[in-house]
Amino acid sequence: MTPAATTLAAAATGHGFLSPTGVEIAFLLVGLATLGAAAVTVTTKQLVHAALWLVVALGGIAVEYLLLTAEFIAWVQVLIYLGSVVVLLLFGLMLTKAPIGRSPDADSNNRLVALGVALVAAASLVWVVVDAFRTTWIDLDGPAQGSTEVSGEILFQHWVLPFEALSVLLLAALIGAIVLSRRDTPADGSDDNTKGQQR
Repeated sequence: MTPAATTLAAAATGHGFLSPTGVEIAFLLVGLATLGAAAVTVTTKQLVHAALWLVVALGGIAVEYLLLTAEFIAWVQVLIYLGSVVVLLLFGLMLTKAPIGRSPDADSNNRLVALGVALVAAASLVWVVVDAFRTTWIDLDGPAQGSTEVSGEILFQHWVLPFEALSVLLLAALIGAIVLSRRDTPADGSDDNTKGQQR
């Protein structure tokens, strides 16, 4: 049995629900901070601040993966989401010349509808996760969960299509940002003709 498996087994037998370990307390605190950053991300009216708070939320998720001893998934979270997705969002905001301050146009006054959709989506996700992992048991003698071997097998056996769909989605977002940033400049000489007509 590996040292990590021995530690997990000892933690499982030596601590109960009412006597959490330091890792469990840290996991709870980081989770609360991540939840708060996510809430600020979707409630702030400043688009740049929303992108920066998204960095905090995604970074908190990476820390949660580290606390779960899934180091590979944590670094993938940092490299892909913090290093690519957030940078892509910031580039999109800069290319479309989003205002730095408060953006009244960013509020569509559909908060109740958005809240209802968010609650339904959250309930659906919780139900799917609980139903999918209700009877799942972790083999402590096998490879560590979250390791490169286990993650690679799961990713390239069961999640190839969503993985490729995500890459296409990111490409579409980048193309959309470039298209929105283009200016419709008139052809050469059209300004002079317009001025001559006005005169």
